[in-house]
Amino acid sequence: MKTSFEFFEIEEKEDGVAVVFLNRPDKRNSMNWSFWRDLPDVVDEINNNSKIRAFVVAGRGKSFSTGLDLDSFFQEFGSVVQGQFGDDRRKFYELILRMQKGINAVYDSPKPSVAAIQKHCIGGGLDLISACDIRYATYDASISLREAKVAIVADMGSINRLPSIIGQGHTRELAYTGKDIDGEEAYRIGLVSKLFKTQEELLAGAIQTATEIAANPQIVVQGVKEVMNFAEGKPLSAGLNYVAVWNSSFLDSKDFREVLTSFRERKRPEYNKG
Repeated sequence: MKTSFEFFEIEEKEDGVAVVFLNRPDKRNSMNWSFWRDLPDVVDEINNNSKIRAFVVAGRGKSFSTGLDLDSFFQEFGSVVQGQFGDDRRKFYELILRMQKGINAVYDSPKPSVAAIQKHCIGGGLDLISACDIRYATYDASISLREAKVAIVADMGSINRLPSIIGQGHTRELAYTGKDIDGEEAYRIGLVSKLFKTQEELLAGAIQTATEIAANPQIVVQGVKEVMNFAEGKPLSAGLNYVAVWNSSFLDSKDFREVLTSFRERKRPEYNKG
């Protein structure tokens, strides 16, 4: 089943997996307003589909995304960005918060996501993949926290989320310089965890991992994500207490009882897919 938005296409696969394609290949998936407007609804559709238990974020065409489409953005919002008075600045502030909602929705989704990055992943593209749980890339990827080179402080999440992924030093280097790094450098610093030679192998690998995730008990996978997201930036004691609260509340699930029964009967458990 395929569901299309102006910028996106959701392609539902077998075994509880969907692929969310950035679908503006003629513009190398540069992000015009339709991206920012529709991404929250795309994630809502994923979240509300009980058949989907994990999803892949990928780009149609030659590049994952070249980031914000500056020309179309300023045609539509130039008067807001360059407003003269405080009232106008307030509108710009609210516009930024609205644009952040889609990226935040990916991060906050209870369903894990795998980013599949080929060739260009610039600016807003990096914001998007930094909100995903797992990131894979091709060797020829060209990844950049480019905003400094276009006189913008990155405000869609990269400089907030990347320190917990690659550390403060690597994040600051990327943010201050705006330089490009290739797939091998992204792998070396821990931004991506697997590399592939071709775009086809990349997508297949991402789908395979999403399928492995989807095969596990949904309540557990979602619990792992919630506990790990909660623990970011907090003391170890807070994270340990939270996971204790989680398990004391939800460990005795239908899937856990199925595991106990299957162990006793020496058979493979059949998890609840609802």
